[in-house]
Order: sequence, then C-alpha cells, then structure tokens
Amino acid sequence: MAQAEIGLIGLGVMGANLALNIAEKGNKIAVFNRTVERTREFVQEAGALSDQVIGCETIEEFVAAIRPPRPIIIMIKAGDPVDQQMALLKPYLSAGDIMIDAGNANFRDTMRRFDALKDSGLTFIGMGVSGGEEGARHGPSIMVGGTEESWKRVEKVLTSIAAKYNDEPCVAWLGENGAGHFVKTIHNGIEYADMQMIAEIYGILRDGLKMSADEIGQVFGTWNKGRLESYLIEITEKVLHVADPITGKPIVDMILDKAGQKGTGKWSAIEAQTMGIPATGIEAAVAARSISSMKEEREAAEKVLGLPAVAPLAVTDKAAFLKDLEDALLAGKIGAYAQGFAVMAGASKEFGWNLPMPTIARIWRAGCIIRSQFLDEITSAFTKAPDAANLIVTPAFAGLVKETDGALRRVVSAAALGGLPVPALASALGYFDSYRRGRGTANIIQAQRDFFGAHGFDRVDGADSHHGPWGSGLGG
Repeated sequence: MAQAEIGLIGLGVMGANLALNIAEKGNKIAVFNRTVERTREFVQEAGALSDQVIGCETIEEFVAAIRPPRPIIIMIKAGDPVDQQMALLKPYLSAGDIMIDAGNANFRDTMRRFDALKDSGLTFIGMGVSGGEEGARHGPSIMVGGTEESWKRVEKVLTSIAAKYNDEPCVAWLGENGAGHFVKTIHNGIEYADMQMIAEIYGILRDGLKMSADEIGQVFGTWNKGRLESYLIEITEKVLHVADPITGKPIVDMILDKAGQKGTGKWSAIEAQTMGIPATGIEAAVAARSISSMKEEREAAEKVLGLPAVAPLAVTDKAAFLKDLEDALLAGKIGAYAQGFAVMAGASKEFGWNLPMPTIARIWRAGCIIRSQFLDEITSAFTKAPDAANLIVTPAFAGLVKETDGALRRVVSAAALGGLPVPALASALGYFDSYRRGRGTANIIQAQRDFFGAHGFDRVDGADSHHGPWGSGLGG
C-alpha cells in the first residue's frame, strides 16, 4: 500500500472534516484516534473516500504509514493535551518530521513547542484554521507558522484543501514559530468585535425600533447586498428568519442571552495591551461577553436599578435611520479591522516575523468567519501602502471613515440617549476621535504623574525642564 502524504490525529468533528477534505482533494491520509472504535467508524463513514484513508490503530502503525519527512496534524483540545500527544509521538519520529498543531492554540505555547524541538531534529508548525466545521470540510482559511522548509513539505496538501477566492487558495506561510497562531488569534479578536457590533445594531432594531426578528432579518439581508456583504451578516439574516420547532417563535427569541468564549478574544486583547497597541473594539467585545455571562446578576441589577428612564428612540425618518445604522456598522467594522492589523504589525516587529499584511487580508477573503467583500479593499490598501501606520490613514479607508463618521456619531448618540448599550460601537467612535486628534489630553495625566510620583514629562517647546514647579505637593 502506498504511504500517506500526511497524517492526522484526533477524529472529532473538526479533525474528521479536515481529514475528509484532505482525502477528497486527492491526498492519501493516515488517521489515528485515541479510541480505536472511532478510527474504524471514521474509515467506514468515509465511504467513497475510504481508499484515500489509512486507518491506524497504534501510534507505531500510524507513523509508519506516512511518507517521510512526516507531517502530522494534531487536531485535539488545545493546551496540555497537545503536549501529551507530542510526547507520545516523539519516540516514533525521525529527523525532519513535522508535528502540526491545528487547534486554537495560544501562540506563546506554539513558540515554546517550536523552540523545544530545535535541537531534536524534529520541527513544529502552528497552523491557524478558520471556517468552523463547514470550512474544515470544504475549504478553510489557513495561517501557517513554522520554518520555510516545513511549509514547503505541506504546501501542496494545504493549498489543495484551502478555500479558494477567484481560484486563489486562502493559505499562506506567515513566518516562523507562533506567526500563524498569532494571526489566527487576531482573526478571532476581530471576529469578536464584528459579532458584538452586529449584536448592538440588532439590539437597537429590536429594543429601540421594536422590530420583529423577521423584520430585522430583512434589514440584514438588504445590507448583505451592499458594502456590508460578509459571512457574519449573511448568517445573521438566516438565523433571524428561523422558527423554533418547539414554540414556533423566532429561535433567536428563545436563546438565552449568555455568550460563550474560548479564550482567543481575550488573548487578542491581552497581547494588544502588552504591546501598548489600542484594540478597544476587541476589548469591548470581550467585556460584553463577560457581562452577558452574568445573567443572574444582570436580572437582579435590573430589579434594583431599573432600566434608564428615557424616552423611546425619536426616529422621524426610519429609512434614513436604517441607513445610519448600516453606515455605523461599516465604520465600526473598519475600526475593528484597523486595530487588528495594527496589533499584527506590532507583533511582527516584536517577534521578527515580517508578517505580510496584504497576504493576510487575501487569505481571509474566503473560508474564514470574518470573510467580507471589503477585504479586497484592505488587500489593495496595504499593497499600495505596505508601511502605513494604520489602515484608517490609507487613502481608501480615510475616505470611508470620513463618509461614515456622522452616521456612527448619530447612532452612538441615539443609543446612549435611549439607554441602549453599544460598547463596541462607542469604542470605535472614541478610537477614531482619539487617533485623529493631534493635541490630546494626556498632558494633564503627565502633570498628575509628575506631581504625585516625579515621573517627569516632555515639553512642547523642547526645553530641558522635565518636572513641574509643584512645590511641597511633589511626591505626595
């Protein structure tokens, strides 16, 4: 029997779908699962693709079934289980073999694993995979971090299974060690912000304009035909039109308002703060999910505090207000992407990755959760200005920010006056207003810091005097 081109460990939903995708694209694959029954079941379920699958019941058999140097995808729960699986694999591997973590790993774990294998003859790839179950099965966006040599060994297989955008595969080698997983982390951070802003607009439509789920779905459907066209807008329309099979009511009205999170959004916010790069939209989205999980506390607080005593949204021209909502959401989305790309640029410098921003935008155009039509515009913007300090100062996006500024301002104001929470949209407005103001207010913070802690400050006139004449108050 011919050897497999690649191996995969972990036949859960994501692993099984990825394995079927690999087999379907003409690549022979060896598979292994901790439980032998699952491996046998998977091979049977593969049907016509079973000829491309080598089901293995021991690690030794599995490794022997793969053509050296052996690339082995590990698709199991992130964290300690990956380290444990790597330890089990290592005794059976040979020089040049590649262990590939395709889960949602913390990029710092990926860097640690990469470094730990440096003198072993083995190597490691941290591979971000976006697109969920459907993407894994039919074409995800793939972000690869590792040595260029290891990338070349897997390039043919990964190119064959990746999503395609105008026949261009949405996969790329982005740099060494943790580069791929870092980019995937920021992808998920942007996803958090995007989803939160959609939820905030939904809240204005539901609670401010008293629209039904079906009516709101029609609004999102219309927006998906314009500049907001994206996967998240598309599925938002779909879920709003679905009825609950038990009650017959809209299913969204029956879903508990507690959002889960697996950590990637939080990691994005932490890394942004660690590098001193503002990612306020991501931070607001992470905080909003945390508040959503406090369901019992929120219900108790409503009984104590009540809802804000405000008048209903005063909307005299509904069509104009809906246009404002559309433009405000576009503005917020631009802010989230701008912050995400700024964080990646900062990490690229800090870790020496030389992350290719136009390439990242290109491989996000299909397969991934945040795919949207304006990623073409981001690709173009960074291609024309690869060293731009921020996406929003490139000509195309500066124009969009100016165009949508008024709408974002009106929507955030209306929501605040109506007592409707819009933390992510408000953070986008604050970010734009802060970023474009040449003379801000941090001078008073520096004065305070110098007053109580003698931290010093720089002067606008450049004079060689770095402390204020605070007198006896200094150091208080």
